[in-house]
Amino acid sequence: MLQASAVTKSFPGVKALKDINIEVRPNEVVGLIGENGAGKSTLMRVLAGTLRHDSGSLTLDGEELKLRNARDAARHGIGMVFQEQSLLLNMSVAENIYLGQEDRFIRFGIVNWKAMNAAARRQLAKIGVDIDVTARTSELSFAARQMVELAKALTLEESVDRPLVILLDEPTSVLTAADIEVLFERVRALKSRASFVFVSHRLDEVLAISDRVYTMKDGEVVAEHRASEVSAPELHKVMVGRGLQAEYYRETRQGEPRSEVMVEAKGLGLAGAYHSIDLTIHAGEIVGIAGVVGSGREELVRTIGGYMPQTEGTLEIAGEPVRFSSPEQAVKKSIGSVPRERRIEGLVMFLSIAENITLADLKSVMRHGAINYRMERELASDWIKRLRIKATGPDVACRKLSGGNQQKVVLARWMTAGSRILILDHPTRGLDVGAKEEVYDLIRDLSEQGVAILLISDTLEETIGLSHRVLVMRDGEITARYEAKPGAKPDQVDLVKAMV
Repeated sequence: MLQASAVTKSFPGVKALKDINIEVRPNEVVGLIGENGAGKSTLMRVLAGTLRHDSGSLTLDGEELKLRNARDAARHGIGMVFQEQSLLLNMSVAENIYLGQEDRFIRFGIVNWKAMNAAARRQLAKIGVDIDVTARTSELSFAARQMVELAKALTLEESVDRPLVILLDEPTSVLTAADIEVLFERVRALKSRASFVFVSHRLDEVLAISDRVYTMKDGEVVAEHRASEVSAPELHKVMVGRGLQAEYYRETRQGEPRSEVMVEAKGLGLAGAYHSIDLTIHAGEIVGIAGVVGSGREELVRTIGGYMPQTEGTLEIAGEPVRFSSPEQAVKKSIGSVPRERRIEGLVMFLSIAENITLADLKSVMRHGAINYRMERELASDWIKRLRIKATGPDVACRKLSGGNQQKVVLARWMTAGSRILILDHPTRGLDVGAKEEVYDLIRDLSEQGVAILLISDTLEETIGLSHRVLVMRDGEITARYEAKPGAKPDQVDLVKAMV
């Protein structure tokens, strides 16, 4: 159906795609994997028409395809479901599904809302979900919004007379296991009417849903496998050039915490979210919090980070009672936060690496009341070397970095600011296995330096592997506490029992 031949794309100082050759056949799911910065997102943008390649060619059903923009791709039946989602949250579900296609419902300058809502219901019926099409999109869960994205892509069936090609850019990155299975069921059901390109860092998911898998490295396709003939460890080795290390979470580097208590909560509560929380974190200790969505763990870490003030109980930082009403107050108490939505809350995407790194501690690069830009760039250059951030220099805008390198910039900011307490909210979300290992090393470095760390992770395995202690939350309270010493880690099954 769709073929890319010798496709190349360069940006200043970087060749993002080098003679890429891939093909998408009828009624199949093609997996696309690679480390952060391998070129996956660039290739997806070329196929979606949002980025023009420099050389090479695209063909659709054997005919040359020239895409000037996303509208051109849509006219040929190529749609994309974005990792960051492209929905407008202040509009209804129906308005989002037909965004840019409103003309078909307009008569004499007036939108026929009844007809649009009916059409939106037909699109949702294709994927077997029942969502109120008149609801404001902001009221939906992330998983439900992902289904709306898929329904939006399927509207292309109404304007083309050929099967669709739907590009799925990390659609599972923030979904629960149950939601992922629902999405996969929908994709399998739609294979008779469309082909898919599926990008994910989770190799087990790629193998579960794909028919064939392409592996990219440094802008090139380095391997192609039938999914039924390869394993996740084998794909990992092809992708990063080495096998998955048995010492993945660096457990042998897990030392004993220091005696100094950095965070202590007694009877801490936030109305409607959590209550009666007793918690201590020592210097150099990593405390992981496990729990399902709605357990209260997200609100708890945001209270400690200054985003959601408690309504009851006490909180002490380094022995001093505090009651934060803003993140700025938490930062002044040497608390840094690495948020789950790094592109929204963690970075100012249009600012440079240097500007983002010094954002929390501008005083360190100020002289006589003004920012010393030479000093700022030198500081950032040092972090680029120390953390192996893949960038041509400190002046590169953060929006041009891969997810793993963006996360390193966030960590560099708090290390520059000298944070003694660090909140890690899903620190490896959206990162490939190689980038995760580098982040794990950084977390162990911080722990050895005496930084107290509060961790929420995407997986129980990661929470258990990194933590000194694991707390389990359910319905707003702590239901279990586990020691997690090297060689004596708690079992995932025990944690799940306490979670549900």
